[in-house]
Amino acid sequence: MPALPWLHLALLSTGYGLALVYGHLTWTAAISVALLLFAGYAVRQQQTPVGQFLGHALFLIMALALALHWMPGFFNGRVIPAQRLTDDAAPFAMYLNQDKPLIGFWLLLACPWIVSRRPLRLAAGATALGLALSAVLALGGAMLLGMIHWAPKWPDHAWLWVFNNLLLVTLVEEALFRGYIQGGLSRRFKHLSYGDNLALLLSSLLFGLVHAGAGWQWVLLSGLAGVGYGLAYRFGGLGAAIATHFLLNLLHFALFTYPMLA
Repeated sequence: MPALPWLHLALLSTGYGLALVYGHLTWTAAISVALLLFAGYAVRQQQTPVGQFLGHALFLIMALALALHWMPGFFNGRVIPAQRLTDDAAPFAMYLNQDKPLIGFWLLLACPWIVSRRPLRLAAGATALGLALSAVLALGGAMLLGMIHWAPKWPDHAWLWVFNNLLLVTLVEEALFRGYIQGGLSRRFKHLSYGDNLALLLSSLLFGLVHAGAGWQWVLLSGLAGVGYGLAYRFGGLGAAIATHFLLNLLHFALFTYPMLA
């Protein structure tokens, strides 16, 4: 059984301890933590396949509940009030979510195999390839659909956006969709000659579908961007996928209408 990454566990405990002290958590958040710990214990029982299956099932249910902010005990404070970043943009507001990051931490702790390490040169090349492809497909597609246009900017709260998007958004989403789903499907389909390609396409499709609430355009564009993220993960590992996703979001935020035209 792989050793637990104790550094990640210590950082998690410290971070959530501070959040509790400063009133961003209540004790009912312990329900989510306890359920995730139970799921993590189950998936690490390699001699009990049924237990592993139930652990993964519980995690997926919890991931959905945390992503949709259904679990009690988390105060997701709004740090950027609703405002237009450019005159013709739809209003944008930002929250620092305390619940969603638990998904990423659980994956790092319970499924360390999602972190496939690659040489730095290979990871950088995969990031460049994935970013170029996702920028052409997603940002180019958004411009063709009339959803965004060229709008360079760097508002006062940009650095807060950078911190939130990197640590609380892209890291969590890539750990889930590329590391856990794409990586897990690749392991499941390893007997197929096209298994890696199938895993990439399925994870990209799921990534698009979770954006269905924003409309079919975002499903399409997110799915296309997911292809670029998936290629970065396949050839450069999880770090390359996170970098590709974050850099695409940064290009969108800094150089184009954000989040979209009103």
